[in-house]
Amino acid sequence: MLVDGKWTEDWQPVQKADDQGRFIRQVSEFRNWITPDGSAGPTGEGGFAAEAGRYRLYVALICPWASRTLIARKLKGLDQVIPVTVLNPELTDQGWRFGGGPGAEEDPLFGVRHLHEIYTRADPHYTGRATVPVLWDQHRNVMVNNESADIVRIFDTAFEHLVPSHLRLYPAAQAAAIDALNPRLYRKLNNGVYRAGFATTQLAYEEAVADVFDMLDELEARLTRDFLFGDAPTESDIRAFVTLIRFDTAYHGLFKTNRRQIADYPRLSAFVQRMLALPGVAETVDLDHIARGYYSIKALNPSGIVPTGPAYVRAWLNAAAGADQWPEARRAS
Repeated sequence: MLVDGKWTEDWQPVQKADDQGRFIRQVSEFRNWITPDGSAGPTGEGGFAAEAGRYRLYVALICPWASRTLIARKLKGLDQVIPVTVLNPELTDQGWRFGGGPGAEEDPLFGVRHLHEIYTRADPHYTGRATVPVLWDQHRNVMVNNESADIVRIFDTAFEHLVPSHLRLYPAAQAAAIDALNPRLYRKLNNGVYRAGFATTQLAYEEAVADVFDMLDELEARLTRDFLFGDAPTESDIRAFVTLIRFDTAYHGLFKTNRRQIADYPRLSAFVQRMLALPGVAETVDLDHIARGYYSIKALNPSGIVPTGPAYVRAWLNAAAGADQWPEARRAS
């Protein structure tokens, strides 16, 4: 963790908890927006105009929040507009690092070893955890945004004049319904699995697990059409998918959310496969990175042993991407 720009202690999965042992997630602090003309967005300051090649996205393929932004980038056709750098999935004592393993890239901008060094370039006095995703302005050498929800909405609209798209991830007609569902998805499912996995009391764990399976049951009942709001994916579908695709591989075992698997839900299983079939989405999923990354958390898995299954999740991915593309040719960049 950084304190006033200095690395002060080894990385730990839980940096903050309440008095009942409930995991508390850090709030993102860099909240500027890219807009078509560089005007200010809903938060932060202006000066970030949408230009091809100006911005770089730092991600880890293990991370569901980073994967939200990768999926939005793919669905909006921004591959040639916004380059990506993929970090190593295994967290070190200094957090996310560059290079050092298959599919993990070196930092192309500054040649630093750890992501926290990018944060201190953005703010020499930064205090907090160095998290992914990071959206970086390569022209001004400043961090634009490190909040995945913002980045998804930036990608949805900011670059339309460069890459027109008929898809809207946050359509105006469904905005109110999306805004109502997203916080519940976050608390009960997206962050719910982490609340279970990083709980330090039985009470906190049982509360979190109840939330997780309440939401899974709700989503199973809701998915009578292809996607959560009809026939086209929205940002809510992305939010659900990134947790569901990791669930049976990581959360079911490591985070003890083991009442049921996603494979036990017919509609959720079909939904995951529909999402994987969308253009480019399968390319954002690397099960090796996911398994290696989560099972490298020493506090939860001191032996470091990485499970080899379940095979059916890999089969879902192969069916969408093509077995001959797994795993060497399937990278997010």
